Amino acid sequence: MNSKVAPLFKANSVSVLDKINNFDSQGILFGSGKRNKIKLFELEGKTINIKSFKIPHLINKIAYKYFRKTKARRSYEYATVLLEKGIGTPQPIAYFENYDGIGLKESYYVSEHLVTELTFRELVTNPNYPDYSNILRQFTQFTFQLHEKGIEFLDHSPGNTLIKKGSEGQYLFFLVDLNRMNFHQSMNFHQRMNNFRRLTPQKGMITVMSNEYSKLYTEKTEAEIFNKMWELTNNFQEEFYRKKRLKKKLKFWKS
Repeated sequence: MNSKVAPLFKANSVSVLDKINNFDSQGILFGSGKRNKIKLFELEGKTINIKSFKIPHLINKIAYKYFRKTKARRSYEYATVLLEKGIGTPQPIAYFENYDGIGLKESYYVSEHLVTELTFRELVTNPNYPDYSNILRQFTQFTFQLHEKGIEFLDHSPGNTLIKKGSEGQYLFFLVDLNRMNFHQSMNFHQRMNNFRRLTPQKGMITVMSNEYSKLYTEKTEAEIFNKMWELTNNFQEEFYRKKRLKKKLKFWKS
């Protein structure tokens, strides 16, 4: 099994590998496990989070062996880059890859498990969440900082930002599900606005986020920021539901 362990956790590498070898029979399932499976384990008095990625189909098995970095490796490496850039994410511990004669079989990403009060999803589903407007505006500030540092988080969606309450009305933000990310010298206006498209279909939230973003990004007016953010959000929603309708039709014809 190919692996890399963060220097801080070298002493525990055998213990981590043991948990991966017993992944199916031990640990506590975290989340639904419908696609990728996440389990929690105890390690030296800390809770760690081990993500087992879905075994890829034949073409990707070969691609991940010879041409592309695995999702597990990318998650580990991108987490390291985020921390170097001062962006919150659970502390990376290790990644592990297991290959057979054809290509990739199993792959795992290991990080410290972070307990937080909410994710961005709670803001989408509950407009009465305590301190709602303040959290939404600070989240927008956090996203602006990502863009200023050239970080294009391709899975910037409601469940992938953990939010933890700090002191004096401040909040801390942590990115998870890290395997799809681009790093740029700088991000243009379209890239910045496009990065908001997956977050919410609610016009009121877009209004607040565009207002806050306009205070920080002075190259465009608030109206220009809102219009572009709303346009790209609508485009994403239309495409999302178009694919959903197509899947239903395919299921109907197969049944």
